[in-house]
Amino acid sequence: MTSLITIENIEIKAGDKPILSVPRFELRQGEVLGVMGPNGAGKSTLLKTLALLAPPGRGSVFFQGQEVGDVLALEVRRKFAVALQQSLLLDTSVYHNIAIGLKLRNRSRKEIKEKVAYWLEVFKISHLSKKHAYHLSGGEAQRVNLARAMILEPEVLFLDEPFSALDFPTKVQLLKDMKQVVENTKTTTVFISHDLVEIKYFTQRLIILMDGEIKQSGPTAEVLSSPNEAAAGFIGEWSELLS
Repeated sequence: MTSLITIENIEIKAGDKPILSVPRFELRQGEVLGVMGPNGAGKSTLLKTLALLAPPGRGSVFFQGQEVGDVLALEVRRKFAVALQQSLLLDTSVYHNIAIGLKLRNRSRKEIKEKVAYWLEVFKISHLSKKHAYHLSGGEAQRVNLARAMILEPEVLFLDEPFSALDFPTKVQLLKDMKQVVENTKTTTVFISHDLVEIKYFTQRLIILMDGEIKQSGPTAEVLSSPNEAAAGFIGEWSELLS
């Protein structure tokens, strides 16, 4: 697989405390990468670094082999989309929440209408188009959130625990639908989760992040079934239950 995003010599600190320390890491085009680790491991900081949402204190970020500096950051960032655990929807209808990204990119009204209709259907929320976002259930709001991300046709989709606040049946169905979307669009995806079931089902490659460092990286099934000494304490017996 071709390297899409590469980070090198990343060092991020909060005061004197190291938050993220990554000598080198590559996100490969077309892959679905899982990121796991305990609270405070640096997962969200890694996502923000890869997504160019926060410049690293030290180190370099490359996109398709070209170093991303201040000049290129905004242009490259527009190729990405992020969906978080909190849907953070706007105080307006479902339709306008999904359309906002295209409006900001000055797309035509016709294109916006067609693409919003398409993604409403993909995420099975066409019937909610005119409903106010504040009146949605948790699962409905997350479907709107994901549709809002995918309508941008991102080269990289970053997902930071988007299913963790949902009840189990809602989570299972949305996870299944989202996997289908990612596979159909071949969207490179970074997926942060605490849930081993989600990780095993959704991702192809997995990194274990602890104390700001990548302790293990490899095919998801391999990392879960054979964690190295550093990662074993985190994964524990869960991997055996899933194998």
